[in-house]
Amino acid sequence: MALSCNLNRYLLLMAQEHLEFRLPEIKSLLSLFGGQFTSNQESYEKSPFWILSLPSEDIARNLMKRTVCAKSVFELWGHGKSTEELHSSLKSYPVEKMVPFLHPDSTYKIKIHTFNKTLTQEEKVKRIDALEFLPFEGKVNLKQPQHIFSILEDYGLNPNCIPEKPHNIYFGRWIADGQRELIQSYSVKKRHFIGNTSMDAGLSFIMANHGQVKENDVVFDPFVGTGGLLIASAHFGAYVCGTDIDYNTVHGLGKATRKNQKWRGPDENIRANLRQYGLEKYYLDVLVSDASKPSWRKGMYFDAIITDPPYGIRESTRRSGSQKEIPKGIEKCPESHVPVSLSYHLSDMFFDLLNFAAETLVLGGRLVYWLPVYTPEYTEEMVPRHPCLRLVSNCEQKLSSHTSRRLITMEKVKTFENRDQYSRLLSDPFLPYQGHNSFREKYFSGVTKRIAKEERSNQE
Repeated sequence: MALSCNLNRYLLLMAQEHLEFRLPEIKSLLSLFGGQFTSNQESYEKSPFWILSLPSEDIARNLMKRTVCAKSVFELWGHGKSTEELHSSLKSYPVEKMVPFLHPDSTYKIKIHTFNKTLTQEEKVKRIDALEFLPFEGKVNLKQPQHIFSILEDYGLNPNCIPEKPHNIYFGRWIADGQRELIQSYSVKKRHFIGNTSMDAGLSFIMANHGQVKENDVVFDPFVGTGGLLIASAHFGAYVCGTDIDYNTVHGLGKATRKNQKWRGPDENIRANLRQYGLEKYYLDVLVSDASKPSWRKGMYFDAIITDPPYGIRESTRRSGSQKEIPKGIEKCPESHVPVSLSYHLSDMFFDLLNFAAETLVLGGRLVYWLPVYTPEYTEEMVPRHPCLRLVSNCEQKLSSHTSRRLITMEKVKTFENRDQYSRLLSDPFLPYQGHNSFREKYFSGVTKRIAKEERSNQE
């Protein structure tokens, strides 16, 4: 692929988890910081080593201040399929680009990173000594060097068949590490207020990155739960708010989710979670409200809507009802009373969500949400669409052998008009997902079949 002479080559060392989410995260962040994705990265598939071209080192550093999918980034000086090819590549790298980091007053060290193989110390020293042709003039400092260089060797993805020689070898100058430590520091296990479906910290940050959340944005979650997604957005400097139909969850009341704790404490709530991480100043508010009946006046308020709607498995899908909708046989309530809740079909929930996003997002704002699917019946046509929203990415996370959820990212590209909210009723592509209204039954039918199969095998 022909590359512009103004672009420098960089090597990304990727984490080996959430593989489908990595490429959309990197693309979203590069777009956010003014970079352009120039490598045909799809060809790397599951590899942890990605080569891409960027116009500046600043963009590479900004990328690493946000990503949780990448471990480190290096300015790539050389690359080859063998040691000979690597050395040849390094010798052709412009000396003027090396000199600022190799002058006599500088300190440095060289590290070895191998994927899918462990080297002895003797083998590592041998590889470092072989680089003596490079014009290093500074002093080695293993504790606090000014510059760190790395040899990275790729031995493939199969741990049961490790080749004697690497498939690829890279050499580069370390620039920065990613934000992998956020996964531990924001772990749900350490969080003060959680619920049955609190989102994993790593996925929360991935969602915020897919949504291009940035400083001073306003981010909204219509199914806020215990506010895990708000925390990730607030960490990146966005002001956060949300709604939920469950009064007890919003106010931190009722039974606790944690083991050996019967009731929630007086300070267990969403605001307290943000306070725990020093993010309370970004908390706008959370309202008890029904996502199917938004109470917002018309307008474009939100830079991003990031949410995890209920699937009806651990948390029920509910909406507020009315007197006309009460099933026959139930004693009539006073006119001033609204029944606690009625069932809320998944297809209706997602269509309402897309309409709400189309109406309230700013142009260029993003909607990021989870779509549960029954895998044997899933096709891409089932993903709900809207004339005001462009599909940016669609990533799968498996839940079981027969179910998964798709992380859908959409961008608002057109101003909402009243007729847009009815477009789905006339469009055939919207019809297939209606079969997933029975997602809960299909989910548990698979569980029941698996238990029955295990019981039969135990009896034999």
